[in-house]
Amino acid sequence: MSKHDDVARRIARKNNTQYNRGKGADVEASGRTIEVESKNSIGEAEEQLADYEGLTYVAGTDKEATDSAKELYEDSHIGVMDSRGNIVQPAKRR
Repeated sequence: MSKHDDVARRIARKNNTQYNRGKGADVEASGRTIEVESKNSIGEAEEQLADYEGLTYVAGTDKEATDSAKELYEDSHIGVMDSRGNIVQPAKRR
């Protein structure tokens, strides 16, 4: 099992929902949508989350990915979570 899968499952459990391994966002919870990305793919989250309503988040698979996401999405409506599902940068409504 990959680190991505571990993080996505952990965040899904924390949000009382299931991890979606198929197309679409990794975690769809009540009022929020979460895409899990590594440092190398962090820039892809915006496109992945483009069609979702409500609050959207990117979760980094590790500290390095989370730090990159915070920098990349600082002036965006997309929020950032760490690999434990803790919000480190709040999402903004569109």
